[in-house]
Amino acid sequence: MAEEKRISKHYLLASDFDHTLSFNDSGVILSELLGIEGFQAKIAEISRKNFIQQGGELSYLLLHDPEYKQVRAEHLVEVGKKIRLKPNIRLVSQLLNSLDGYRFSLYVISAAPEEVIQSALEGIVPPENIYGTRLRYDEVTGEVCAIDRVCAGFGKVAVLDELQSGLKLGRDQVVYIGDGSSDIHVMLHVNRYDGLTIAVSEAKYISQIAKRTVLSEDALSVLVPILEELAGWQSNRIRALFEAHGFTVQEWDKVKTDWLTIEPIDSGDTPGLTQ
Repeated sequence: MAEEKRISKHYLLASDFDHTLSFNDSGVILSELLGIEGFQAKIAEISRKNFIQQGGELSYLLLHDPEYKQVRAEHLVEVGKKIRLKPNIRLVSQLLNSLDGYRFSLYVISAAPEEVIQSALEGIVPPENIYGTRLRYDEVTGEVCAIDRVCAGFGKVAVLDELQSGLKLGRDQVVYIGDGSSDIHVMLHVNRYDGLTIAVSEAKYISQIAKRTVLSEDALSVLVPILEELAGWQSNRIRALFEAHGFTVQEWDKVKTDWLTIEPIDSGDTPGLTQ
């Protein structure tokens, strides 16, 4: 009998959904499906007034906006089928769990409605590993009548802590992947306890918080910071792993970015300034 693989380190691998595992925004697709215009303007107005934590704007519309009262659970399932996913999501956890001495439990934590995420990731991520915004529907009309959970802002932190505790893992055994403002609180939380945070967007407010940033249209790209930071692999070994599974890393640029805003000094008498 083959010797059972020894697990020396178990990690919770948690990921956002919209624009992290997908190329689309759930709210945009839902609005297009229903013929509702002005979605982005509505979201901007909700964000400006701070009605709800960033990332939970769609849930607010589903509950309060008259145009979205027509939404039913079947619409959200249909939205999930229309979402374009990044390639090789399933392969990410498969490759990580093939590493000797490591185990990664993949969960999705997102402000998108649970029905959307479960539909989009059907056959890729088990439904019980998906934590999205949980809606309650009227038994008679089928319309959204309440929100039981919003996985945005501190809501993501609460879910992550629940999962980490349930898996009996140390706080440093957490990897979180995200792209936007709704991920800020959870990334700060993970960083505080020496976990690994990975941004898949170059937006300043997230890339400056995340310990690593990786930009790619393929979900496999997140393997690079995980293998480097947690397993201590060098680039040649990572390339070999990709090639062993039929992939070639064509471009791999490591860039340190300095974000500067430079303004002229108002005073005309500033020393050292040539007129």
